[in-house]
Amino acid sequence: MITRTTRWPAPAKLNLFLYITGRRPDGYHELQTLFQFLDHSDTLTITANDSGIISLFPAIEGVATEDNLIYRAADALRRIAGINAGAEIHIDKILPMGGGLGGGSSDAATALVALNYLWQINFSVDELAEIGLKLGADVPVFVRGISAFAEGVGEKLQPAEPEEKWFLVAKPDVSIATVDIFTHPELIRDTEKRTLGALLAGVYENDCEKIVRRLHPEVDKALSWLLEYAPSRLTGTGACVFAEFSTQQDALATLNKLPNWLQGFVAKGVNTSPLLTALNAHSTDCQ
Repeated sequence: MITRTTRWPAPAKLNLFLYITGRRPDGYHELQTLFQFLDHSDTLTITANDSGIISLFPAIEGVATEDNLIYRAADALRRIAGINAGAEIHIDKILPMGGGLGGGSSDAATALVALNYLWQINFSVDELAEIGLKLGADVPVFVRGISAFAEGVGEKLQPAEPEEKWFLVAKPDVSIATVDIFTHPELIRDTEKRTLGALLAGVYENDCEKIVRRLHPEVDKALSWLLEYAPSRLTGTGACVFAEFSTQQDALATLNKLPNWLQGFVAKGVNTSPLLTALNAHSTDCQ
């Protein structure tokens, strides 16, 4: 066991496009989406120990520790590994909840990857991704740490290398529950499946955007504002919207014009997750 205190990023993701191609009998949706990471992350500071207790700080108001995805990930990992290890985990949370940036899934994936290393379990990436899938459909892409084209419910991943642009990400004062969008009767669920080549060559869109704009006027207003400056769309089921730029300077210039009813940040799209970079750095330090 590695007991020194270490810091681990839990990066945001964007859905550069998102198409819903069907609905399965179990209620889950078949989709095609393109994930890219951002160099903008929550941070988990972790100290592994042999106490058998997993402690999370600070607590999230209204969420029991046992229901937190970070705790569930850590507990599942040690249970499957058959060990009684513990850890103190401090979360520096900057990714908004209900924003479509994958913050909860990313936090869970970081817990899996970091504790697999710190507890010296040495599960493979495939084994970690399998554990992650039981926690959430987006967890495996964060575990693998490579930008990817996803199909199925998001678990069928094919590595991809979209252009690493600069993004302005903005969030109006609203939080959106994914379940509310995916259960809406008017959600588009029959978009034609296409090859990755055809999707990459087309105009990027998000099938959730029409419903989200109708249900949440704040999101509609944010998208309309951003479209004045650059190609803009919704990520995931929202509430965050994003605009893409070729240079950091252009993205920052638009950020400086952001109205006070929007919160935002500028970040670089990256095809190798900051989590994977951190894991490689920690592993090198121990050699």
